[in-house]
Amino acid sequence: MRWLALFLLGPLAAAAQDAPRPMLPGIGQEDPRRTVDARAMPWAALGRVQHGLGGRCTGALIAPNQVLTAAHCLIARRTGNLVQPGSLHFLLGHERGAHVAHAQVLSFRTGEGYRPEPGAPAASDWAILTLARDIAPPAATLPLMTGLPAARMPLMLAGYQQDRPEVLLADTRCRAIGITSAHMLLHDCAGTRGVSGGPVLAALPAGGWAVAGVASRAAADAAMGLAVPAAVIAEALR
Repeated sequence: MRWLALFLLGPLAAAAQDAPRPMLPGIGQEDPRRTVDARAMPWAALGRVQHGLGGRCTGALIAPNQVLTAAHCLIARRTGNLVQPGSLHFLLGHERGAHVAHAQVLSFRTGEGYRPEPGAPAASDWAILTLARDIAPPAATLPLMTGLPAARMPLMLAGYQQDRPEVLLADTRCRAIGITSAHMLLHDCAGTRGVSGGPVLAALPAGGWAVAGVASRAAADAAMGLAVPAAVIAEALR
């Protein structure tokens, strides 16, 4: 599996030199993403994470006052350091300049060992933001999967992406490929910059949806990426 991840996410760009290059990383030759209804679950649990220095990513409510996102979304580009919690905001249900609810971040926790420079453990690229107030009922939040997704498990991935940052774009027909030696979920969901921190979703047997992973990195020339498995995060929170 380590060899597979390296093959797909490392030299992928070189292997595709003879084919027309897609315009955006994380998107294949045919873009499967579509707009989704930000008022309907599971999308209603998603929102935009942004800070005063211009950074924007995606996040998902896992509790009425807690947002799950990627740790690298909290880095200030100019300094390379993590931003102050007070500069972070979460816009629930953001769509074309409006949103369902807004809250400032009081504090955040990142994965163990995460640091804003090369060499940090791949599976530490997650963060939980604690908001200043509850902004949704428990029914409008998403649980974390406690087990690892099986290969070929159907998944979905949505987020506020750079080509259409004012609406939610989702790939609703992708699948898990497997777990790498670095404890990352390899999937074939399409998503480009801005989808970082977005939840990789899996259907629950009893109905509804759960977070199977948190989008962390996209391939250069294919609809494929890596996510921190939700099981890793759930274990860290115990």
